[in-house]
Amino acid sequence: MTGTASKLIFAPARPGLILVTALVAGCASVGSSGPSTGRVVKAGQQYIEASGIKVVDVTDSVARRLADLNQPPLFSQELGSGFAEPTIMGAGDVVDITIVEAPPAVLFSNAGSATQLITGTSLRPNTVSTGLELPQQMVDLNGLVTVPFAGSIQAAGRTPQQMEREIVSRLRGKAHDPQVVVRRVTNATATVTLLGEVGQSGRIPLTAKGERILDVLASAGGAKQSVSKSVIQITRGDRTLTLPLSTVVSDGRQNIVLQPNDVVTVYFQPYTFTVLGATGTNAEVPLEGTTVTLSQALGRVGGLQDNRADIRGVFLFRFEDPRALDPSLVAGARTTADGKIPVIYRVDMKNPATFLVAQTFPIKNKDLLYVANAPLTDFAKFAGIVSSLTYSVVNLGTIAR
Repeated sequence: MTGTASKLIFAPARPGLILVTALVAGCASVGSSGPSTGRVVKAGQQYIEASGIKVVDVTDSVARRLADLNQPPLFSQELGSGFAEPTIMGAGDVVDITIVEAPPAVLFSNAGSATQLITGTSLRPNTVSTGLELPQQMVDLNGLVTVPFAGSIQAAGRTPQQMEREIVSRLRGKAHDPQVVVRRVTNATATVTLLGEVGQSGRIPLTAKGERILDVLASAGGAKQSVSKSVIQITRGDRTLTLPLSTVVSDGRQNIVLQPNDVVTVYFQPYTFTVLGATGTNAEVPLEGTTVTLSQALGRVGGLQDNRADIRGVFLFRFEDPRALDPSLVAGARTTADGKIPVIYRVDMKNPATFLVAQTFPIKNKDLLYVANAPLTDFAKFAGIVSSLTYSVVNLGTIAR
């Protein structure tokens, strides 16, 4: 039994067998966080015809094209800075009409309690002239209101001053030096609709002041979410434009004057990108609604790991807008259901010029940033396993002896 046991344990007498065993065990246990640089590049070459994946080297021209395309259309450029609309009556508006007649009153001497217009809309007992404040009335579907001794007055599409002049004209010769004041009490036509993640959705009336985006937003209680994670969308007619709310707050030119019938929608939209591979952190990282470049993205995750990363193997996976690609790449390319082209951007961090390019290369929502392991990293893992197994076998032989 002793001799047999010694032969079985004395494995060092067969180094070839031990080495083969160690190699097999090492190959089975070497781990990896993702494909190597060669595999990614090869995937682009092998499946370029089958799946339409494009592998694009990041250069200055590529970064410039993307940066230009990444600039969203601005409110000020597409919609203009806007202007305050005059008060125009419309169907559904509620108006208040006051008629004041100089003494001796002819038509309104017995009109309830005499009143006199002082400032704004305040009234007090009259000691000089006699007047009548008509009951408030809504502009009907035909755009008309009714005034005693003047008949039906066209209100829709006219300013209060135009209505005043017509009423005075109709009362002239009937009333003694009549004076008329028309005031819109309820604004049902010159409004904007505010929706989304705000304190209170609804229709916000516009005044001659010329309310801007932030005025309307503040009147509704502001955005529910943080400014950095909200976007604001304006729909005017058949046009719809969107900007981060932080841009509207920081750039006064984008805080444009709203126009009647505008629809303003506030969205909670936390943009993110995902980082995998040989970086300081593997995680889903928020973009915070701002423009983030490739260099900033790498900085936020702790950069590349010195002992693992392949500096020529930084890849960005994205479903790209065809307008961002060279026409030669777009020709014949397969697209997704929403018209995007699958693209793998390859970044060579060994080239010093790449660090300048990375400062302008934009990261977009749902991008996946992957850093491959260096070729020698997997070899180092394998060598460590082989070394560990070799020493284990030698120690077993020593114990047996």
